[in-house]
Amino acid sequence: MSVRHFLTLNSLNQDELLSIINRASVLKKQFKQKNFETTLSNRVLGMIFEKSSTRTRVSFEAGMAQLGGHAIYLSPTGSQIGRGEPIEDTARVLSKMVDCIMLRTFEHERLELFASYSDVPVINGLSDSFHPCQLLADLLTYTENRGSIQGKKVVWIGDGNNMCHSYMNAAKIFDFKLNIACPEGFDPDAGLLDETKDFVSIIREPEKAVENADLIVTDVWASMGQEDEQAQRLEKFAPYQVNTELMKYANGDALFMHCLPAHRGEEVSAAVLEGPQSVVWEEAGNRLHSQKALLEFLLR
Repeated sequence: MSVRHFLTLNSLNQDELLSIINRASVLKKQFKQKNFETTLSNRVLGMIFEKSSTRTRVSFEAGMAQLGGHAIYLSPTGSQIGRGEPIEDTARVLSKMVDCIMLRTFEHERLELFASYSDVPVINGLSDSFHPCQLLADLLTYTENRGSIQGKKVVWIGDGNNMCHSYMNAAKIFDFKLNIACPEGFDPDAGLLDETKDFVSIIREPEKAVENADLIVTDVWASMGQEDEQAQRLEKFAPYQVNTELMKYANGDALFMHCLPAHRGEEVSAAVLEGPQSVVWEEAGNRLHSQKALLEFLLR
């Protein structure tokens, strides 16, 4: 049986993703009761971080502990990766020692190369192109609060970045309408846009994009590695802030999500981030439960 990786949402089919979301809901109830199933006893997750992290590291590490396993943190400065060892060599060595590997990196092609040389499942903890683990948490959060996302209207506001790309994949897999509101020059990948064109539209005007929306999602305007573009992006994206006025165009029970960290007063106002429609803190906490379910799926 071939090794299953989780590099994008497309790595799994709809039924498999739904089974992970349903299992995550069960694991979340057990977590609240402090009733942990040690389904991954003695299993080891290797975690390679070439980008900084809070939520990804803590959720995977805590998740493995709660499932009875162990997680090993590897940073470029504390391993041979940072001294020039080829990524394919690292993959071949580590996969002889651990049961699963999570890689958080820059170029998505680097992740694909790593997975092609690994004997164990590889999880995308974030790349410049996709962030599928966050989508598992977002889908769990929406399902818990509003039920199925099928047929709903979701709006992505901001840069056509890795989170936007993962929402585009989700729209096609789960059959919902996705409007992307972004300034010209910051569109998502053209190839992916063509693949998802039956489910995704680009609408430049945020107010028009948000009309009758069920879910509004945004992210920082300058992702990791784009800090030198901060000033230019602040000017271009200023009309795309998610604030109280913009939220009025959405449905009254629309939810607001953000993968965090958030810059209050830039991509989102403090009033929306801390407001009654925001589920960002629950969304962040759901990283733990959805990733535990993902680890079980890949390792069991």
